[in-house]
This record gives sequence, structure tokens and C-alpha cells, in this order.
Amino acid sequence: MSRVKRVLIVLGSVVTVVALAVGGLFAWLWTGADVSTVGKASFDNALAIPPLAESTVDEDGTRVFDLRMRAGETEFEDGVKTPTWGFNGSYLGPTLRATRGEKVRVRIANGLDEASGVHWHGMHLPARVDGGPHQMIAAGGTWTPHWTVDQPAATLWYHPHPHGATERHVRKGLAGMFILDDEKSGELALPKRYGVDDLPVIVQDVRFDGAKLDGGRRMMQNVGFLGDRTMVNGTLRPYREVGDELIRLRLLNASTARTYAFGFPDDRAFSLIATDGGLLERPESMDRVQLSPGERAEIVVQMRAGERVMLRSFPQDNYGDGWQRRFGGGDDSFDVLELRAAEALRPSPAIPAALGESETPDGTDAVRGRHFDLKRSGINGRAMDMGRVDETVTRGTTEVWTVRNGNGMPHNFHVHDVQFRVLEVDGQAPPAALRGPKDTVFVPHGTTVKLALHFTGPADPESPYMYHCHLLYHEDEGMMGQFVVVDKGQRASGHRHG
Repeated sequence: MSRVKRVLIVLGSVVTVVALAVGGLFAWLWTGADVSTVGKASFDNALAIPPLAESTVDEDGTRVFDLRMRAGETEFEDGVKTPTWGFNGSYLGPTLRATRGEKVRVRIANGLDEASGVHWHGMHLPARVDGGPHQMIAAGGTWTPHWTVDQPAATLWYHPHPHGATERHVRKGLAGMFILDDEKSGELALPKRYGVDDLPVIVQDVRFDGAKLDGGRRMMQNVGFLGDRTMVNGTLRPYREVGDELIRLRLLNASTARTYAFGFPDDRAFSLIATDGGLLERPESMDRVQLSPGERAEIVVQMRAGERVMLRSFPQDNYGDGWQRRFGGGDDSFDVLELRAAEALRPSPAIPAALGESETPDGTDAVRGRHFDLKRSGINGRAMDMGRVDETVTRGTTEVWTVRNGNGMPHNFHVHDVQFRVLEVDGQAPPAALRGPKDTVFVPHGTTVKLALHFTGPADPESPYMYHCHLLYHEDEGMMGQFVVVDKGQRASGHRHG
């Protein structure tokens, strides 16, 4: 009995030591998992404004752009050269700009040593020029897609979409903004001088490993890569001097996994005027706007003469449980961009009470519904297969898609080609920030959203569009499916049917 007692005492001691060690490790991981840059750095770098891309106009009126993907080096910090990728430069790309009704052609050259591509995120265009994983550009190769712009004024963007490698290509710097204009928005009294009172704000989180960009995921970061600092337009600790009473910020979350809740430290209200696909019907006053990867929002903020105000990302509580918030970035906070107002400001006209007219469907004429269950292992229980068409939709019809996340972690849902209307969030009318045209929507754990989508084609039974989680680590792992648009009676061809 004494021997048994000694063994039990030893075993008990070992269990106690292991439990204390595990508890200590957990406490260390928990307390070190949240990130905050609030008040920790002086914002001393002038914000870079991506140049407007040069273009020519052909005899038939087609606007022609040139983009070259290339590797290079970027000095994010003076004297420290970081290997990066970019379009027409070492990091990010120029802002493309076109007008509704205009024909567009983009001549793309891949100067990288591996295949990549360019997806026109938020653009309504034929599937064969969508730039998804089926339209890859070989190393040293070229691609010249062309289409007619046929959608309202909006802030869109472009980025690579190689299957299994999208996260790495975007994180290394391949991204840029694509602004669409139209006649109606041009007549509105909104800030519209690019780089003056109308600022592109491309937000990314980064982490450096010496001079290199670090893309590794930390322990228990199942959403993907989360950086420990942010930059805007490739600028660390950016400030922008402004000289107008009203400043329009075109916010683009170009991070690969991080979701932000943008606002200001004094909780001042700002006006949300546009979402992913363009203007709202009327401005909405709010003090926070949440953007998951790929989402955009245009806000107008009132400035006071001589003030400095920080655009900040605040902690968020809709990530699931406390574990997911802590390790998925929900508890993090960042100072993002300092706006410095001149001592005397140019007066700005009041924001119009009416902005745009909705072109998204309300779902009342939907011909069918579909359900999409989001899991990290795949959508509806299936991982992405380039040779399988998962859904076939009929051109000219409206559908209602129900998207559900019960996976215990944040996801979002992006649909190529269409701008949809969010009909419901958990059975309720959507909040103001989700009432405009959308192509990407945040779907936190435990959330169900209903979307109305109208498919106008053109019909192409051979070329699929994608739908996927835009947390790019999840997308690369297989959280993606394919759909084709066909004429009535047609079937998808060239692929297996799901």
C-alpha cells in the first residue's frame, strides 16, 4: 500500500506540474494574443496616394490601360528594403478609373517568375474575363481582357486569384483600386477631387520579419494571417493633410484575413454614402463601419479647422465566443490614418439627402433559393474542385441565397459578377451598413444571411464564376465553389456537375 501511495503521490505531482504548465502556457497565449497600436506611434509618414493609371482611347472609344506585374523592393521604413510585388511599381498598383457605358481593355503582362492573374473584384463582366483561377497568366505571359462597364459608380478593386496561392500574392502587394463613375454620381455635390477631398484608403495589416514581410500564422489563428500593425496605401504610420470641411474616404479592406471596425476616437458620426457596389439611396449616419476582407465602404467625415483626428479600428464582439475574438483578431485595435486639418478649411456643400437608386433585386421575383453552409473544410461539405460546377443559374433570373456559418470562426461570402442585396441577417432587416449594393458580406459564427441576386449574364456554359470566403487562407484551403450562367434550357459544359 505504501508503494501504491508513493506512485499516486508522484503521479499526482506530475499531473499538477503538467496542469500548471498548460495553464501557464494558456495564460501566456491569452494575454499576448490581442494587439493594439493605439497611441503607440507618431504618425510621421505622408500618406502615399496611388496614381491614377494612365490610359489611351482607341478610335472606337475603348479606354486602354497597361498593367505589369513585377517583383521589386519597397522601403516601408527608410533604408530598409523589403522584397515585394506590385503592378507598374514595387508595391500595390495604380488606381484605374472608367465611366459607365465605356468600353475598357487592360493589357496585362506578368513579369513575375510564376503564374498569377488579375480578378476584377466587384465588376459585372463576362466570366471569361473575370480573372478567376481559370484565367491564369503564365510567367512572362500576357492577357488582354476587354468588356463594357455596365454598372453604377462604385469603388472596386483588382487582385490576383490563383487557386491555392491567392493569400500570398495579395499579401506580397498585388492589389489596386478600380473606381467607376457615372453621370448621376457626377452631378451629386459630393467630395470628388481624387487625392484632395476624395481619398483612396487601402488598409492592410502587416508584420515584418527583419526586412521581409512575414506571412506566418500564429498559434490558434485559424482565420489566417493577422499582422501586428497596419498600413494604408503601402504607408506605415500615415498622415494626410486636408483642406476641406468634408473628406470622403474610400475604405478598402485589402487585408487577407483581418476584419476592421472603422471609426474615430471621439465617436464622431460620419456619413456612410456607399458600400461595395455603389451609392446608398440616402446617406446613413453612424460612428462605426465594419469591413471584412474584400469589402469597401465610402464615408464622409466632417473636419474642424486645425484638428488632428485618427481613423481607428476598434475591438469587435461579433466573432463568436471569447476564444475566437481573442485569437481571431476581434479584440485588436489599431490607429490607422491621421487626418490633419488645415487652419482654414474650404467650405464643402452639404451631403445630398438622396444619393442613388437601387439596382439590386428585392427578392420578390426570385425563381428559386439555394443554401450555402460555410465551413473551413469547404462550402456545403465540398472543397473547391476546378473541374466541378457546383451551381447553374439561368440568365435573367433572380435567386435568393441563404448563407449560414456555424463553423465556430468568422467567415465572409463573396460572389463574383453580381452585386446583391442583403435581405435578412438572422431573420431581421439588415443594419444600415448592409443596405447598399454588396458583393461581399461578413458572416460571423452563428449568423445566417439571406441575399437576393439577379443574374444578367452573358450566358457562358463553359466559363464559371466563383463564390467563396474572402478570408484568403480559407479560400486557398478550398472554401470556394463555382457557378455558371446559362440561357434557359442550357447546361454547364466542359466541367463535371456538382
